[in-house]
Amino acid sequence: MQGKRSGQENKRQIGAKYEIVAAEYLSRQGYEILERNYRNSYGEIDLVGKEDETLVFVEVKYRGTKNYGDPLEAVDVRKQRKICKTAFYYYVNHGYEEGVPCRFDVIAIDADEKIRHIKNAFEFRL
Repeated sequence: MQGKRSGQENKRQIGAKYEIVAAEYLSRQGYEILERNYRNSYGEIDLVGKEDETLVFVEVKYRGTKNYGDPLEAVDVRKQRKICKTAFYYYVNHGYEEGVPCRFDVIAIDADEKIRHIKNAFEFRL
């Protein structure tokens, strides 16, 4: 059991590292980073930012090897629904008005630290 726990902690550390890489990348692209690792009872969103007037919810996926497939494949419909519920709670509880646009992006980072930023990667769904 101990080995599994340290493996999970290592995964979290790796995830945190690449969330920082993604946040720095977005900042260089002109985004304002509002939150990192936002959590509520529905789930977690890696990064919440703004691009101009658009609120952007970002899922960051890293794969150190191709053995587990493309990092983009990890953001399946189930994960998308969870992100959307979490984002809706964020949107409402942070006082955003109905007309404030938002979108869902995915940043995929591979073993070579190549960043692929997919804007509007999926639509809002519950």
